Amino acid sequence: MWNWLRLKKKTVNDLYCDSPPHQRVVTELWKRKELDDKVYHNIQKLGNYAKNTQSSLLYLTLEILGIKDLHTDHATNHIGKTQGLVTRLRATPCHGNRRKLFLPMGICMLHGVSREDFLQKSQNENVRDVVYDIASQAHLHLKHARSFHESVPVKAFPAFAQTVALEDYLKKIRQVDFDLFHPSLQQRNILLPLSLSIQSWRKRYFKKAIKGIWMAIS
Repeated sequence: MWNWLRLKKKTVNDLYCDSPPHQRVVTELWKRKELDDKVYHNIQKLGNYAKNTQSSLLYLTLEILGIKDLHTDHATNHIGKTQGLVTRLRATPCHGNRRKLFLPMGICMLHGVSREDFLQKSQNENVRDVVYDIASQAHLHLKHARSFHESVPVKAFPAFAQTVALEDYLKKIRQVDFDLFHPSLQQRNILLPLSLSIQSWRKRYFKKAIKGIWMAIS
């Protein structure tokens, strides 16, 4: 037992030292490249990070489901990027409590927003512009994923269930005018399980398109 625990501890240490053992599962974990708190300069690089992490997990799920399909792969790529961007937004208030910020600094600089603005939970227009840009990119990826709906096998839909929650968050953040620190964004949506059930019954992996301010980027 103790030898097993020491082996596991050594494996984790080797991962962080960038020298993973030659084991398939460990190698795949190392490839996910999320073992550090890296700040990405722009949305494109953050999107690539999301593809290497979130999308990779979805690909594994699809492999378990026995699905190998080009259109599904394209949808998976965009859903993973959406997941990564939304996760960064949702986690920002929590990271701020530890005086950390992992949003793309290039966008912050573009709008004249400093790290301290987010740490102080500023609600000024420039901060909201940063959030809008990131949320808009997430919405765009979700729209692309939605465009493959007719071509994706129905049996792949369970792997994409999180898109309902992603759309729900993007809708709520739009409703509060992209105030990332609005209390409503920290509240659990008690109707989300119902939405998931409805989409499953309808054999869809998304709700109806978000309209309004998103039309500008559609």
